[in-house]
Amino acid sequence: MEVVRWGVLGVANIFTKKVLPPLLKSDLLRVEAIASRNEEKARAVATTFGIPKSYGSYDQLLADPDIEAVYIPLPNHLHAEWIRKAAEAGKHILCEKPLALNAEEAAACVEYAAKAGVRLMEAFMYRFHPQWQRARELVYLGEIGEVLAVHTCYAYDLKDPGNIRNRLDMGGGGLMDIGCYAVSVPRFIFGREPERVIGQFTRDPDFKTDILTSAILDFGRGRSVFTVGTQGFRAQAVDIYGTSGALHIEIPFNMYPDVPPVLTVTTLIGERTPELAAADQYGLEFEAFSVALREDLPVPTPAEDAVANQKVLDALFRSETSGRWEAI
Repeated sequence: MEVVRWGVLGVANIFTKKVLPPLLKSDLLRVEAIASRNEEKARAVATTFGIPKSYGSYDQLLADPDIEAVYIPLPNHLHAEWIRKAAEAGKHILCEKPLALNAEEAAACVEYAAKAGVRLMEAFMYRFHPQWQRARELVYLGEIGEVLAVHTCYAYDLKDPGNIRNRLDMGGGGLMDIGCYAVSVPRFIFGREPERVIGQFTRDPDFKTDILTSAILDFGRGRSVFTVGTQGFRAQAVDIYGTSGALHIEIPFNMYPDVPPVLTVTTLIGERTPELAAADQYGLEFEAFSVALREDLPVPTPAEDAVANQKVLDALFRSETSGRWEAI
């Protein structure tokens, strides 16, 4: 397969530290160019990692005819703008979560990309990790019976007022940053959308962003509960409970690329931890997207999934105001 040539809008730390390393080793894709509003930063990253081209503006990268697809790891409030511009430039798009600031904006992005004839996908990398592929397979095989509940905890401690995750005007806050995972997971496992949701929020008195958010998602014959926080002890875990067993995913989201994951399966027979190989979920995500482009297949996660996820987030924000259950 001919490699897919990628461009990157931004020099975010998450890209250089977590996303880029596996991409440099891939035989299916090549990071051809990187752009920053600061040309020196872009040049420095390009030099350090051997990226052939660097640009001092995102528009310059989008004008490069060699670039086939772009990755957008920009702050949340810039996603919709640069999805549209990338689509106008004829580039396929992998955009960091959440796709936009609300469902209406996300739907407009999906429609814009479709009209432009480019592929668009929200970058929920966890879904590509073997531990999640195996967990979902076990659920569908009925290993734990009918799924009744999904419990998610995800938290970190970040009090820097200048960080984009603490900037309300940039789409920051716990629900948008990590709560989107806690919403995505039960949708992925149940294979359907919740009917209604209710949330409880605590906001920082200065940042005004939510720093501790809990929610219940009602899936009819099944529920999901989660708590996410941005000013607490660093933690993450997912537990899936069924009528005849349970699954526990020890590190569900920020899984180390060089450590075998721990997926614990408990049934009436006993407890086991399937042997799963270490994997880099970012590399798997980019490669899956690249293969879809080359083989003219649908992208692994339909863009409409991003809209559905955002509808749940929107309903939770409405619940914060109303204090009641809100329909999706």
